[in-house]
Amino acid sequence: MTEELSPAERYAAARIRAAEEASALAPFREMYEFDLDPYQIEACKALEAGKGVLVAAPTGSGKTIVGEFAVHLALQQGRKCFYTTPIKALSNQKFADLARRYGADKVGLLTGDNSVNSDAPVVVMTTEVLRNMLYAGSQSLTGLGYVVMDEVHYLSDRFRGAVWEEVIIHLPESVTLVSLSATVSNAEEFGDWLDTVRGDTQVIVSEERPVPLWQHVMAGRRIYDLFEEESDHGGRGSARREVNPDLLRMAREENSSRYSPKDRRRGKMVREADRERERRSRGRIWTPSRPEVIARLDGDGLLPAINFIFSRAGCAAAVQQCLYAGLRLNDDSARAKVREIVEARTASIPTEDLHVLGYYEWLEGLERGIASHHAGMLPTFKEVVEELFVRGLVKAVFATETLALGINMPARTVILEKLVKWNGEQHADITPGEYTQLTGRAGRRGIDVEGHAVVLWQRGMDPAALAGLAGTRTYPLRSSFKPSYNMAVNLVQQFGRHRSRELLETSFAQFQADRSVVGISRQVQRNEEGLEGYLEGMTCHLGNFEEYARLRRDLKDRETDLAKQGAAQRRAQAAGSLEKLKPGDIIQVPTGKFAGLALVLDPGVPAGRSNGHRGHEYTEGPRPLVLTVERQVKRLAAIDFPVPVEAIERMRIPKTFNARSPQSRRDLASQLRSKAGHITVDRPGRGGRAAAADDREIARLRTELRAHACHGCDEREDHARWAERYHRLQRDTRQLEQRIEGRTNTIARTFDRIHALLTDLDYLREDEVTPHGRRLARLYGELDLLASECLRAGVWEGLSPAELAACVSALVFEARQSDDAVAPKVPGGAAKAALGEMVHIWGRLDALEEEHGINQAEGVGQREPDLGFAWAVYQWASDKSLDEVLREAEMPAGDFVRWCKQVIDVLGQVAAAAPSSSAPPSSEGGSTVARNARKAVEALLRGVVAYSSVG
Repeated sequence: MTEELSPAERYAAARIRAAEEASALAPFREMYEFDLDPYQIEACKALEAGKGVLVAAPTGSGKTIVGEFAVHLALQQGRKCFYTTPIKALSNQKFADLARRYGADKVGLLTGDNSVNSDAPVVVMTTEVLRNMLYAGSQSLTGLGYVVMDEVHYLSDRFRGAVWEEVIIHLPESVTLVSLSATVSNAEEFGDWLDTVRGDTQVIVSEERPVPLWQHVMAGRRIYDLFEEESDHGGRGSARREVNPDLLRMAREENSSRYSPKDRRRGKMVREADRERERRSRGRIWTPSRPEVIARLDGDGLLPAINFIFSRAGCAAAVQQCLYAGLRLNDDSARAKVREIVEARTASIPTEDLHVLGYYEWLEGLERGIASHHAGMLPTFKEVVEELFVRGLVKAVFATETLALGINMPARTVILEKLVKWNGEQHADITPGEYTQLTGRAGRRGIDVEGHAVVLWQRGMDPAALAGLAGTRTYPLRSSFKPSYNMAVNLVQQFGRHRSRELLETSFAQFQADRSVVGISRQVQRNEEGLEGYLEGMTCHLGNFEEYARLRRDLKDRETDLAKQGAAQRRAQAAGSLEKLKPGDIIQVPTGKFAGLALVLDPGVPAGRSNGHRGHEYTEGPRPLVLTVERQVKRLAAIDFPVPVEAIERMRIPKTFNARSPQSRRDLASQLRSKAGHITVDRPGRGGRAAAADDREIARLRTELRAHACHGCDEREDHARWAERYHRLQRDTRQLEQRIEGRTNTIARTFDRIHALLTDLDYLREDEVTPHGRRLARLYGELDLLASECLRAGVWEGLSPAELAACVSALVFEARQSDDAVAPKVPGGAAKAALGEMVHIWGRLDALEEEHGINQAEGVGQREPDLGFAWAVYQWASDKSLDEVLREAEMPAGDFVRWCKQVIDVLGQVAAAAPSSSAPPSSEGGSTVARNARKAVEALLRGVVAYSSVG
């Protein structure tokens, strides 16, 4: 029986209830059909109390409720609220949600593509739009009370993350910041920084998923639990999960049945028995096909499901495999509903474009309840897939990992085919953070009792490692903040150089660097104590052993240097031999992946040396493009030629040869084998007398070493071991001290280098921003300075709108994979000359950056412009059909649309930044660039590029 409250306690409880009913939170809670979670209530109360909040919670746990409460408070107080998201699709989705809840008149949208009701009290926008507003001092900031930063963990993104920090640092102090993040392991550290730069900020962390997640492995026809049932060990309430022993046994059986080179030495009968045992094992264990997986999950009632495949082509192939297998997940009524929705959503796409977009194949999959979702798809198609999935009309989606970033598409089950993905440089294991982000989609709040994550069995899988991946919650937030040229001129324009430097020192990047210095300083102190002990151990009674050890090190270093010099001489000889090669030379590639006979197609000589042949030029040395006898066309590097190479034969290369044609490569490789396949080449040796044998310095050091008093010590080698430890620890300590020095004021030092370069180019003069600098302040993007220099030099004057679009595309486009074999196709005439001049200006800027110590590897500086999209955008701006453009570009429709929209965005910036008068002036007056940039935007905004899901 509950103890009756005293009058005082009843009075206190009544006051609390009355205060809650009078708060803004009470009517807000009534707007939802479900009650709020404790962490949501805590965050909302902190907001109402005037504090900023950082909310870190799992995907799908409803942390956006806190952002919506900020919207509610702003409307109640007659103030504005900006709701920022990292991607346009998420902005569109949130705009639609808020417009339904608060009315279309109160909610606006601002992205690079759309501007809807931008003067509304609540505006949803991408983070870049808000950054640009802050630098421009936009009037829209007047009356701003709240800013919601959804998916704030994006500040770890190495390409765009700096924008989040810029916004957080530059927002007016009167604005309350609501930061919503996925579960990160250093939320407290991030909260401490927010507290420093934004004032009183409360950190609310929720580790609890709203829907429990079960982890599974699917092998063959069976679905195994990854973990055994949770049990309480020791009665202390701490549940420890053990890996399913069935999975561990399967892994052991598979490993024991693997082929070993030793098997060749075993008897035939034993090998046959092993193979029979492996066949029986494979009868139980195999990686199920995609249709098998979906059919099994459908039978178990585990759909809808998202199957993550880290490949666009893999996603498209998966849908086709399911269609060929006859998989149908929708009944007739669902099929009719799908067709009705699809036809309504795609009505604005020109009929002649539907075939080239793969519309009919896509529709067939949708009608069966199956679809893919990746960045290469047309945005319209992606949005339709998202809508149908949420409505339950698409039950299986094959998606790349981009789906895990923010879009509201929860499923009952998430499938991971592999635990390895391409990270842009190599195939790497997915991290615990990525695993958590992907599997976070499983389990729909208010619909599912539990969510399921299914990993498909792969040969070599380690269940214990998978369990570690699933059980780890390490997802640290790491700043990727770096100053840029545009940021520098905008900061100096607003605050002056000194104040700008101080502002950059408040970045999260510097905050983390300063914190890491504390730990390094402690390590330096420990090392210094260790050095004292080592010094004692190396003490010799015969003399100064530190001096003797230094002689030994000098001798070793001298011998190493001479060996390196010999290697350098051999490399120089090899490079010299490569420079003599000509097209048609047959050579023997001495080493590397492509060792063997090869035909030189293009010598790839260094810049400035023509060698009588006009081909690609490389500043890092000769890089010959060759055809191997295996029919591969590859551009080789100096590493493939450790020794000199010379032509062993010559043959004519047909003028009709096309490096991209398999038949053309096959024919020429056959001629190569016929011409030189019988020739054997002896690999040159590296003989000759060692340089160390005749070196006077080595002779002197050896004499001094033998003459030293410590040379005759009986314990010399023991002392030497202590001396070596002393030297290594001393070297490590110096490196730690350099790291401390390097991490102190790092951001400010980078800003100083950028300021110096911009001063040299007359963009800045101490605290003054020149007219050139004011133009740069309007140009945002990775190649902001290159764009400004092109405007300054008049490179784009006189170009037609289509030609200007081609040139601007080089500022934004980046090929997914570099193709050295064939130069990209570009428009001829004035556009080709302008593109060539752009590359020349970039080369000058690159040299200037190197002179000022600005390093592109550290994320600062201008990458080389990429001409790979110039022809496609030129064709589209010239009113060519979508079929013709995509066929020549060999590019998915979604990529084409995305790059066109980025070109349109930069063309708008160019139109705004172009000088008001130009030389030569046009007959109509004003800049031809500004006018033609606007015309180029109009030319590009047609067909699939012009379609917008928000109106």
